[in-house]
Amino acid sequence: MKTRLLFIFLTLILISILSLPNAFPQEYTQWELPDGAIARLGKGGVGEIQYAPDGRLLAVANRIGIWLYDATTLQEAAFLTGDTDGIISMAFSPDGRTFAIGIGDGTIQIWDTIIGARKTTLVGHVNGIFGISFSPDGNTIVSGSSDGTVRLWDAHTGEHKRTLTGHTDWVWSVAFSPDGNIVASGDSNGDIHLWNANTGKHQKTLTGHKRYVLSMAFSLDGRTLASGGEDNTVRLWDTITGAHKKTLTEHTGTVDKVVFSPDGSTFASASGDIRLWDANTGTHKMTLKGHLGGINSVAFSPDGNTIVTGGDGNIRLWDANTGKHKNTLSGHTSMVRSIAFSPDGNTIVTGNFDSTIRLWDAHTRKHKMTLTGNTWDVQSVAFSPDGNRIASGNYDGNARLWDAHTGKQITTLTGHTEGINSVVFSPDGGTVASGSEDDTVRLWDAHTGKHKKTLIGHTEDVQSVAFSPNGKIIATGCYDGTIHLWDAKTGVQKKTLIGHTKNIWSVTFSPDGNTIASGSGDGTIRLWNANTGEHENTLTTNDKQSAFSVAFSPGRRRRILASGHEDGTTRLWDADTRIHITTLTGHASRVWSVAFNPDGRILASGSGDGTVLLWGLTPSASQLSR
Repeated sequence: MKTRLLFIFLTLILISILSLPNAFPQEYTQWELPDGAIARLGKGGVGEIQYAPDGRLLAVANRIGIWLYDATTLQEAAFLTGDTDGIISMAFSPDGRTFAIGIGDGTIQIWDTIIGARKTTLVGHVNGIFGISFSPDGNTIVSGSSDGTVRLWDAHTGEHKRTLTGHTDWVWSVAFSPDGNIVASGDSNGDIHLWNANTGKHQKTLTGHKRYVLSMAFSLDGRTLASGGEDNTVRLWDTITGAHKKTLTEHTGTVDKVVFSPDGSTFASASGDIRLWDANTGTHKMTLKGHLGGINSVAFSPDGNTIVTGGDGNIRLWDANTGKHKNTLSGHTSMVRSIAFSPDGNTIVTGNFDSTIRLWDAHTRKHKMTLTGNTWDVQSVAFSPDGNRIASGNYDGNARLWDAHTGKQITTLTGHTEGINSVVFSPDGGTVASGSEDDTVRLWDAHTGKHKKTLIGHTEDVQSVAFSPNGKIIATGCYDGTIHLWDAKTGVQKKTLIGHTKNIWSVTFSPDGNTIASGSGDGTIRLWNANTGEHENTLTTNDKQSAFSVAFSPGRRRRILASGHEDGTTRLWDADTRIHITTLTGHASRVWSVAFNPDGRILASGSGDGTVLLWGLTPSASQLSR
């Protein structure tokens, strides 16, 4: 699949992208879906961004793959994905004929852009590739890995040339000097090593950063090295003497990227904002503001007229001379922490770690609107039974009620003193329950927002809250591995369910109300009798993968249970026989949330990779619950 995809993408895109704007007639939500999935909502987060050397193509890497955009129209051109362990880094060769991808499993994939085929896979590193770069003449590739080594490779044959050893921790960034004679590598200790690229001999160690050196770039004349680190600073170094020249301390957060403009007059640094500096003096020139969250990538267009930035789910383009915002490329999405279907099945709501709530059309798969106003990550979302309201729980300790049709915020529910992990409506729609890291559950009037009651008894974070179908019982899952059952009317604790050996991530009731399912960090899913509190069954994965979310299919006959796991899989179980039905694979990160649509024919899974996958269930699974 990867070879076929890349043949299409690289041949058509790099050779004739401008003349073939409709090379991919399908909606991008359908591109390169895993087996069994019928759509992908969201494009995942924004990692590294690079322009192709000719400036016609913009590449955006994230956990699920690499998105390619026409740099002029900003339309999706292609999507590269495959059986990789997460794409971490990427680089174009200087002539644009080769594309290198650093993978989380320690391999490097090399693709020939002319013949449209993968040339080779470079094997040698034993852990993820966090930095990768071509030499200016295109003959050598340098890679830095979390295995603590730097390796040099022949870019044409893929032959390993030499290994540079001397780092004592992860290597996060690498860079070639403009003349190709020096390799710089930065590590987790804050050290930068300079090496002779021809002999591999160590030349100098530059010390000054307190923590991770995440990015480095040489000036156009090669005499200055700029480095950005987790200590919130940008540092300038003399590459001839190794002397520290200047420290720029204006950033208030981690500096994830530094890059020089093509003409060498300016360099940019990315943190919570983008700052432009005079490359000769280190004087601050201007600040680009507009992103809502952290920015982890910045790149200049080859002509130097445009700066592209990304990291909070949006990619912004700026005039490099004036700093004026030119355009925004939307559609990228951060970690999906929670998902829910509307009662009529027409809408999907997602809570994201970029402080947004997104609504999607469940049939067309198109984004409908984004609800903003959250000040922290959105941990949980839920629809009211009539579908008119949405409740959200945020890491700032506030729950919020929203109009599901207009997207306007109705009210804020304040009272928790720490983050909210779970929100849910009662079956009659009159109450919202919220579970928090302050060890309490609060009940609120869903219409007025007035606080009704606080349930006290947990001794650690409350991770999940669920109402029984008749609304009489509330089940809460705690970080200490216990489940508490409460009388929803009086707030009196009725039972404590004990059996899990690690934290409870999720609890839910079966549609008939007789069973409670709980997913835990101990790698098991336990089924409990909701009336007596007795443990009935345990569903166990062979590899003991944490179960972050559990959900029963609708209906009252045979009970199908879905679970989302740490390894990025979603699993279906027969809850009565304890038989594992199937495993759905395709996410590049843990599955935080799973939800069935009202008729049980579609299952949605939301992941840390920033996407929601919709799975079309086979008759054997979707009809069993009818």
